[in-house]
Amino acid sequence: MIKEEYKYSDLTSKIIGCAMAVHKILGNGFQEVIYQRALAIELELAGISFKREFEMPVHYRERPVGTRRVDFLVEGIISVELKTITTLENVNLAQAINYLEAYNLEIGLLINFGETSLKFKRLTNKKFKS
Repeated sequence: MIKEEYKYSDLTSKIIGCAMAVHKILGNGFQEVIYQRALAIELELAGISFKREFEMPVHYRERPVGTRRVDFLVEGIISVELKTITTLENVNLAQAINYLEAYNLEIGLLINFGETSLKFKRLTNKKFKS
C-alpha cells in the first residue's frame, strides 16, 4: 500500500490500515459518528497524532466566510473525511478536494465505511501553496 512516489505515503497507509481495522470489526451499516469514534481509537492505538472534528476557517478572496469541521486532521497535514454511503460519487470527491483547497492542505483521504468492503481515495490538492 505504501507508494514512495506519493507524498506522506507512510502516514496515509497507516491511516488506511486503521480504517481497515475498524471496518473489519464493525462492517458497514452504522452512522458516521460510530466509525469516527472507532477510528479515533485505532489512530490512538497506532500512536498517530490527530484532532477530531477540527474546525477550520473557510476563506473567499482572503476574507473569512465561515468554518467547516474536518472529520480528522492527522499530524496537522492530512485531512481525513469519512462517509457512510453505499457508493462514493464524484460529488463526494469534489467536496473533499474543495476542503483541501479551502484549508490549503496538500493531501487528504476520503474513506467510505458504507460499502461491504472499505473504499478510500487519496486526494491531492493541485492548488496547494507551501
